[in-house]
Amino acid sequence: MRFLARIPHLTAVPLTRMTLAGLVCLLIGCTTARPVFQEVDARQAEIAGFENIRAPLDGEIDSAIRKRFQRTESRVPRQYLAISGGGAGGAFSVGVLKAWSERGDRPTFDLVSGVSTGALIAPFAFLGTKYDLVLEHLYTSGVATELLDRKFIVSGLLGESLYSQKPLREMVERYVDKLLLTEIADEYRKGRNLFVLTTNLDTQRAVLWDMGAIANSPRPDALGLFQNVLIASASIPGVFPAVRINAVVDGRPIVELHSDGGPSAQIMTVPEAVLSNVDLPVPAGARGSDMYLLVNNALMPEFAVTANSTLSVSTRAYSILVKSQTRQSLYAVYEYCRRVGAQFHMATIDVMVPYKISDPFNTEYMRAVFKIGYDRTLNGRLWRDRPTFSTTQ
Repeated sequence: MRFLARIPHLTAVPLTRMTLAGLVCLLIGCTTARPVFQEVDARQAEIAGFENIRAPLDGEIDSAIRKRFQRTESRVPRQYLAISGGGAGGAFSVGVLKAWSERGDRPTFDLVSGVSTGALIAPFAFLGTKYDLVLEHLYTSGVATELLDRKFIVSGLLGESLYSQKPLREMVERYVDKLLLTEIADEYRKGRNLFVLTTNLDTQRAVLWDMGAIANSPRPDALGLFQNVLIASASIPGVFPAVRINAVVDGRPIVELHSDGGPSAQIMTVPEAVLSNVDLPVPAGARGSDMYLLVNNALMPEFAVTANSTLSVSTRAYSILVKSQTRQSLYAVYEYCRRVGAQFHMATIDVMVPYKISDPFNTEYMRAVFKIGYDRTLNGRLWRDRPTFSTTQ
């Protein structure tokens, strides 16, 4: 009640139902209600004015999702780059990309995909070496600490998220502008692809977004949609609020809720139906292609004495889940590459770097993993040709 007493004149006002309702809104952060819709609506929903720009990752192999991958089949052998989630660990991929550019042997990728922090990196990686300094600034200068604009703790715990989305949105809108969109559209028309993964919280399905197709749209709201998808993919559940994305079903508007792509898949490579179906013919041009997988996490076991508290146990368990999920995905991709004759290249953070969940965008941590990626790339000790997760490389 001490908190309530700080609100001017509150103690002198009878706690009527209306007053209590107002207090509830104050404490939990009332949000605008979404239009009611059913499961069948969610499955049929489209983004108004944008056709064939997304598909469920677990869709059938003859769906639009496969057609998107087939756009690159005329370019053989192909070069794929998949960038995983990992929050501040994204600095590892940024270090790799910068050193790769300096070595002079960084490919022009036919397809780039990103999940979570990888989604924020992917558009710049897609456009090549001229954006290396932008990425280095975003991941090592300390500006990432500005993302944690802490909200009032009661509102954060009971409202939409612990932190405000505003700093993340401002950062995305500053660096992902109309010029960047135009450059991505130019590359898309050359046959190159850029994909980002989000999680539709209503349907519990991963959604693959064709970012090149969005960028190539002449619609004035293309930039806003592009930015929203990136923000959604990078919005860690509970840490940042989910993103509302407007859609339509038979002309009737609904509002979808999208969040971090990481819970669905830590890294986006090949559609699940393609990975699991050994009876499918080898895709044209797959043999001899290269699949590069940048994993912004340490996947080996990392010892730490864990306090028996809600936050410590929960975060520790989630970390274990992420490691396990990512390793299983890498095993599946490795077997797929063996089956179709593609070259498998995997890189992970292979050094235990101190990290505190209470300081998730610590600048020193980000600089340390950036250096690991940078140094491993320059000295030729980065890539592994099979999934191995030891503490040494």
